Amino acid sequence: MGYEAALADYDKFDFTHDGKTYPVYRRGSGPAVVIMHEMPGLHPLVIRFADRVAAAGMTVFCPSLFGTPGKPVSRGYTLGTALGVLCVRREFLVWRGDKSSPVADWLRALSRKAHAECGGKGVGAVGMCFTGGFALAMMTDPSVVAPALSQPSLPLARGNPKRAAEVGLSPKEIACVKSRLESEDLTVLGMRFTSDVLVPDARFETYRREFGDRFESIELSDDDAQPAYIPPHSVLTLHMKEEGPTKAAEQRVIQFFKERTGA
Repeated sequence: MGYEAALADYDKFDFTHDGKTYPVYRRGSGPAVVIMHEMPGLHPLVIRFADRVAAAGMTVFCPSLFGTPGKPVSRGYTLGTALGVLCVRREFLVWRGDKSSPVADWLRALSRKAHAECGGKGVGAVGMCFTGGFALAMMTDPSVVAPALSQPSLPLARGNPKRAAEVGLSPKEIACVKSRLESEDLTVLGMRFTSDVLVPDARFETYRREFGDRFESIELSDDDAQPAYIPPHSVLTLHMKEEGPTKAAEQRVIQFFKERTGA
């Protein structure tokens, strides 16, 4: 099985929408939560988080959008995958932040399938790093009721104040999200380390301006992070400690999903 041994407790299926196919790993029972991995792929620490969501009474759907499923995270693996995605993959809008990436359509279709199969009040969704903002883009579909944005890093914005404030949605998509938040009494959850240059202050300011008290933020200091080979960034995986504020953030995300999906 190789690296996929890390996913031995998951059922695997291929899901196709509009000509695009990605493998999806599923585990658990109860309402659905779509868990989108960070760079470089669906690595064991993302799987650990998915295991905990499943243990809390939900069905997790983990698409593998890039990278090698189950392969452990490392500096070289991350750099290699990032270069490949940045140079080749058209499904992801890396530099443009005024519309959602094309892959969001596929993710919304997966969400509809998951909701139809699992029931509940709706679907939870969490994106991390490169996929962080996709959970918000998914909320333009009525099936998604609990979007969680962990270190949302697109569009890449170093040295570009305009992109720093963008969130990867068009004005029409933002208006749709705002309408749903108010009419359905929903909220958006966002997380980041405040020192993280990939998640600018201006991006979280945009969330607050657009969504007001419908946006719940969890902002962490460097002292809260588990030491790793990169500076504090990955709230729910690489930099999560098993105690303290990052653990509390993990537990808040799981509770958020339970509350909104009806688990």
